[in-house]
Amino acid sequence: MTKAPTVYDVAERAGVSIATVSRVLRTPDAVRPATRDRVLDAVTDLGYVPSGSARGLAERRTGVLGLYFPGFDAVEGIPPLDVLADGQAGPYTVVREDGPRDDGRASMLFQDEVLRGAELEAWRRGFVLMVGVGRGDPATATVRDMAGRVDGLVVLAGSVADPMLERLAERVPVVVLAGPRHGDRHDHVTVSNTEGMAALTRHVLARTGGRAPVYLAGPDDSPDGAQRWEGFCAALADAGCPLDDVVVRHGDFTRSSGRRVGERLIAEGLPAALMSSNDQMALGVLDALHAAGVDVPGDLVVTGFDGIDAGALSTPSLTTVRQPMRELGRAAIQVLARRLDAPGAAPMSVRLPVEVVLRGSA
Repeated sequence: MTKAPTVYDVAERAGVSIATVSRVLRTPDAVRPATRDRVLDAVTDLGYVPSGSARGLAERRTGVLGLYFPGFDAVEGIPPLDVLADGQAGPYTVVREDGPRDDGRASMLFQDEVLRGAELEAWRRGFVLMVGVGRGDPATATVRDMAGRVDGLVVLAGSVADPMLERLAERVPVVVLAGPRHGDRHDHVTVSNTEGMAALTRHVLARTGGRAPVYLAGPDDSPDGAQRWEGFCAALADAGCPLDDVVVRHGDFTRSSGRRVGERLIAEGLPAALMSSNDQMALGVLDALHAAGVDVPGDLVVTGFDGIDAGALSTPSLTTVRQPMRELGRAAIQVLARRLDAPGAAPMSVRLPVEVVLRGSA
């Protein structure tokens, strides 16, 4: 192996300072195009790869930001995969599916969109994004290990216990994604869950003549779910609809749990409306109603919350509250970058607007 080229070699080849080379590699949009192209050509010609450890020592930063999600899939449910085994089956198989596939991957749609936004904003700002997923009790080990490798962390609300979050914040800046502030001093980024659900509830009540909808709630520990329930209750109170009249069903934010609730509604008698605290469960309800020949919205109004693409493709299309999932990830990285540049600034709370999207199901 030949000696690896250094930043000094790149600077000499391009005829610029090493500071300019660093700016091109970290924030290319901040450098004049002609200079940027000259540096990038030198990088390509020499085969230069920046040393993350050297740069970290020089800048006292790693250049890496962390995004931590809880694990929604069961580790014990993952089948073994041995790509090195001999004698594998043929290049394709044929399967028949008579209903919606629900192997757990669909529940990751929200996280996928947030991740895309965070990844994009980190790249724009010259950072690498490290993604960590914790599953079960060892989750604290995962996020603790991440904190030692990154300049700052974005953590989904409720995924890390408050005492652990406080200890992490002593090492690196922490931005909490989703959920309201509750006495902490972290930066927070969330969406208008309460206002969006209240507006949608008012629409449903007008559509059904003021009859109380069935409410399909998610897990009890969901910060977003709590805010959506608050908006639902506020709209009922404003309309003079007693909360005691509301039937509450519970799911786990998956499509399959929504299907089970839909089947129960059919067996027990249809209400005027069902409002789900997320889209996946609402789509599961629509699956069950469609299989039973129930007319939506003629016999029953159904709504969701999130605004995932699948809701626009369902039959009928799903009325929902669309939250800016990708922008949520971008905003979290923006707030974290601000914190790195101004560590003494007051804690920031950013709340992004939502859209009430009226479609065929309501």
